[in-house]
Amino acid sequence: MALDATNLKKVAGAGDQNLFIYKSTDAPATIAGSGYFNSVTADLKQFDIILAVGTTGGTATGDLLFVTSATAATTVTTTNGT
Repeated sequence: MALDATNLKKVAGAGDQNLFIYKSTDAPATIAGSGYFNSVTADLKQFDIILAVGTTGGTATGDLLFVTSATAATTVTTTNGT
């Protein structure tokens, strides 16, 4: 599935770093995949943190993602922080 930008919510910001929560029915590996957040590259910056809630077989899952590339980029990449 593709990113649903309406489910990406900024919950905090401190200086040049922001914290987001993202909820999806996608599996964690899909959400963490390079390019998943491409449509919101203008909203994300390197070092932002995303708390991602997904599902695997109907079971809720959680993942902590760090944005490793996004500023002035067309591809957003993340690193799994768990």
